[in-house]
Amino acid sequence: MAQQQQISLTAKLVNGGIAGMVGVTCVFPIDLAKTRLQNQRSGQQLYKNMMDCLIKTVKSEGYFGMYRGAAVNLTLVTPEKAIKLAANDFFRHQLSKDGSRLTVFKEMLAGCCAGMCQVIITTPMEMLKIQLQDAGRLAAQQRVVPRVATTLKMGGTSAVLSRSYNTSPAPQVMRVSATQITRELLRTKGVTGLYRGLGATVMRDIPFSVVYFPLFAHLHQLGKHSPEDLSVPFYWSFMSGCLAGSVAAVTVSPCDVIKTRLQSLRKGAHEESYNGVVDCVRKILRKEGPGAFLKGASCRALVIAPLFGIAQVVYSVGVGEFLLGYSPNNIYAS
Repeated sequence: MAQQQQISLTAKLVNGGIAGMVGVTCVFPIDLAKTRLQNQRSGQQLYKNMMDCLIKTVKSEGYFGMYRGAAVNLTLVTPEKAIKLAANDFFRHQLSKDGSRLTVFKEMLAGCCAGMCQVIITTPMEMLKIQLQDAGRLAAQQRVVPRVATTLKMGGTSAVLSRSYNTSPAPQVMRVSATQITRELLRTKGVTGLYRGLGATVMRDIPFSVVYFPLFAHLHQLGKHSPEDLSVPFYWSFMSGCLAGSVAAVTVSPCDVIKTRLQSLRKGAHEESYNGVVDCVRKILRKEGPGAFLKGASCRALVIAPLFGIAQVVYSVGVGEFLLGYSPNNIYAS
């Protein structure tokens, strides 16, 4: 029995990793647009909407400009999604050991625990990804205001982290790798540098998991053929994942905006820095109004919906179980 559980957990980790890589590859350009839309301030809007952002990105940075930061995301999304999805299944299993049906509270508790587990990987992954994604926006801002230098408002004089963008009439996007950023953060700030914005990440990911997993579980159960036949078509798993993901994404969108602002090390001209979550909320409300907390909400919904739809299809089909020669075990049937 212990061996069976061990293999099942391994399969779920494989499922989460495959789902994360496939999903990120499909939706990363939209995620890049979301980050840039969230970071631009009122009165300094370079992009009107998601499509305008993507078109301008391709024109100024080329097709692969839409995938800036994808490498670090693909590297870390495997353990991140594997931990998130496998942890939720694990806690659901632990909470249903008495054989009773999971209550909504227990489903939310399992999601909460899964969200707490994933931030260990999510925070540094998002920290590095945001720096790479936002570089093009800062360079584009300098084309609009070529005389204003873009500086890093975080203290210290690190050679990599304190370099300004080129302020000539046609500045180029500075090519800094995730490895360089990581090395300099560790040298100047220590491990805590990689976990900047941890509080905001927890504020986003725990409520997201609390909303997403119970909602998905109930939507997923509606696709059962009959009380006797517990199987669910893969397309129903996809639609359930998409709907639950989009609802959860929009619900926590204000927290995502705060997290993005806090984790952005480089600031453009006249862009404020923030001293924690409360200071960030106060300054956004005062200078940009409540509507700023929903910046990029539609993009985030478009990112999360297919990402989790794909993840649940991988789980439903049982790719990990197939690769390991183990028959799928659907935790949601409990």
